[in-house]
Amino acid sequence: MIIRTATCALLAAVLLTGCGKKEEQAQEQQPAASAPATTNETASTAAPAAAPAASGAKIGNCDVVGPKGSTPIASPAKPGQLTVEVSLPAPIWWNGDTPESIKDGMEYCLAAEIAYRAGFEKMEVVNVGWDPLVTGQTSGFDLAFSEISITDDRKKVVDFSVPYFSSDIAVLSRADKPVDDKTIKDVTVGVQQATTGAAFATDKLKLTKVQVYPDQGDMFTALRAGQIDAAITDTSIVLAEEVNSQGKVKVMGQYKTGESYGALYPKGGPNNATLDKIIQSIMDDGTMKKLAQKYLAAAWGKDPADVPVWNP
Repeated sequence: MIIRTATCALLAAVLLTGCGKKEEQAQEQQPAASAPATTNETASTAAPAAAPAASGAKIGNCDVVGPKGSTPIASPAKPGQLTVEVSLPAPIWWNGDTPESIKDGMEYCLAAEIAYRAGFEKMEVVNVGWDPLVTGQTSGFDLAFSEISITDDRKKVVDFSVPYFSSDIAVLSRADKPVDDKTIKDVTVGVQQATTGAAFATDKLKLTKVQVYPDQGDMFTALRAGQIDAAITDTSIVLAEEVNSQGKVKVMGQYKTGESYGALYPKGGPNNATLDKIIQSIMDDGTMKKLAQKYLAAAWGKDPADVPVWNP
């Protein structure tokens, strides 16, 4: 598949190479009841090799380049594997609706690469509710990936990795009922509970007609059904939804917030510093960029820089 030059160039801007990027503080929502956790374990299908660029190993459908065990984890949450939490659905980042069905995606393959460099050929994916995840109510995992923005409020109850991705907040509407930076103030807007998009809609935009959903899948379903007029969440997420909708919804505009994604760690976890070293190595050697080119650039279909910027 040919990836547009402009979109590839963008990856240099959204993929971060250190921990000095701005972190956007957001007001958190009250936690909701936890969704039942489901799990899936995936084993490597090839023996490890010495040269990272030609290991030939896989976890799921992800080509892991290693080197295997270069930064070992002494005390994983569960022996012999990396345990990773996510709040599904998260298309393109996690390709599938259940842990059993997911074999690739941007964050899935990033987690697989971390597992391999930590010395594991086995990775368990655990699906949890968004609210419990970002409010520190889950346990028994090594790290979580779920397009989680780093905020000061969240840092009170969980720890974060070095930031690996930059994303702003955008507005998605039905293609046949577009909104703009003026009409957004008067329509019914959907947000996902306990997200920075939800806080931005109420605290910054001062929207009064806000419908809160437990996950992004429910929010996007409501938008397509006409139950809400627009949805507000990360630019990277709504661009993927625009492609998935086959023309039914469209990204109308975005607000610059300077947010960054990070892996979420258990507060004070013994492996947090080691996992940080692995993530940094993945960024430094170009593996992160290759994952983004494969899973994000083509899926977005457009350069996020082309989305109009609105003033709050």
